[in-house]
Amino acid sequence: MHSSGLWRPIRRRDYVISARPWRAALYLLTSVPLGAATLLTLVLLAVAGSALAVVLVGLPLLLVLVLSGIPLASLERRRLRLVDSTPLADPHREPPGTGLAAWLRTRLQERSTWRELGYALLFATVLWPLEALAVGAMLLVCGGLMATPAVMAAGGDGEAKVLKLWIADSYPEAFAVLAAGVLLLPVLAYPLGALAAGRAVLTRQLLSVPESGADSRLQELDRSRMRLVDAFEAERRRIERDLHDGAQQRLVALSMTLGLARLEGPAEPLGGLLAKAQGEADVALVEIRELIRGIHPQVLTDRGLPAAVEDIADRSPIPVDVRLDVPGRLLEAVESGVYFAVSEALANVAKHSGATRASVRGGVAFGRLAVEVEDDGQGGARLAADGGEAGAADGGEAGAADGGAGGSTGTVGGARVGTGLQGVADRLSVLGGSLLLSSPPGGPTVFRLEVPCPPARSRT
Repeated sequence: MHSSGLWRPIRRRDYVISARPWRAALYLLTSVPLGAATLLTLVLLAVAGSALAVVLVGLPLLLVLVLSGIPLASLERRRLRLVDSTPLADPHREPPGTGLAAWLRTRLQERSTWRELGYALLFATVLWPLEALAVGAMLLVCGGLMATPAVMAAGGDGEAKVLKLWIADSYPEAFAVLAAGVLLLPVLAYPLGALAAGRAVLTRQLLSVPESGADSRLQELDRSRMRLVDAFEAERRRIERDLHDGAQQRLVALSMTLGLARLEGPAEPLGGLLAKAQGEADVALVEIRELIRGIHPQVLTDRGLPAAVEDIADRSPIPVDVRLDVPGRLLEAVESGVYFAVSEALANVAKHSGATRASVRGGVAFGRLAVEVEDDGQGGARLAADGGEAGAADGGEAGAADGGAGGSTGTVGGARVGTGLQGVADRLSVLGGSLLLSSPPGGPTVFRLEVPCPPARSRT
């Protein structure tokens, strides 16, 4: 246990001559003004906020009161280093977006914020008065004993009252009392150090949010899942690069060699065979280019998600309007997952919807990327999950979100509308995203996806 490390130095022989007693005293002494200031702040915020709440002016003050434990806890984690060399980590997570609203939403949803508020109330009402009493008693006893000769000299009557318990009526007795105070000072350093250690243990327990075993396993699972996604994307990139730089270039060279052979060879029958071989090489070259684009499009790597979606729209057999507002670059796994989801949605629109026009629109808000693919087709599309239908035929929604299974097939009027939606839903689920479909009979059909989008760490 970590707490045993705080008690162990007190049992060492060199404790008194080390810096630890002074650090313990400083830790307890600084609690007094800090606790008094905390009490005053909490009382003022509570009174002013409650009095002004009827005119709505006090609501921000009450919100500040709720959040007041955050700066105090931050200061306490730093002050804890006086007696505890092990840092106490900040349990707060980064907001999913920028701005005050995102920060407030995140903090108010965290358990740590409310634990820190409870700590602030306990510190302001109970802890610092007890510490002031303990440190004050030690200073009063030791200081009173050591000040006896000075009190006797200042009084001028040759006597001094020692701690209001007895009267020292001679200087030898006064200096003996002073010596007793000096000897008592290191003795009292031990209970003072124990008090500081106990206070540090309490602070650590209250300001660190304990994680259960299940929570730890879930967090590790989430981290390993993202590592697998990153590794999968890196492998896709490698395959795409090998095909682009290897097999495709060899096919290009083969086609050029066959073309030169046709120019130099006889017309028949070798010329016909060379022409047929060159045609087959050209077909293979077209197919491998499509395969490369399906594995990982180069435009997505070079120019990002909006440009890649524009490329899909340009190749669509029906007109597609694109309005995608994505600031900067996102994680490669997010860009790739959203790209293939939009590609699958537009493929289904072209094959099964009977639409004359489609649109892709989306943007980033509150740390999540939302993209909608809408068409003016006949509607009635459904997402089927695990052999059953979770329908949107009547305008409802069916989806796969946060680990659920999405639709593996879809139907429009009983016809299949694609078999890639299961993969899309699974891919978005791995990224912590969701897939929804709204398609009432007669249309329109709206294919909506949402996925968390932290900024890219590196695009090298």
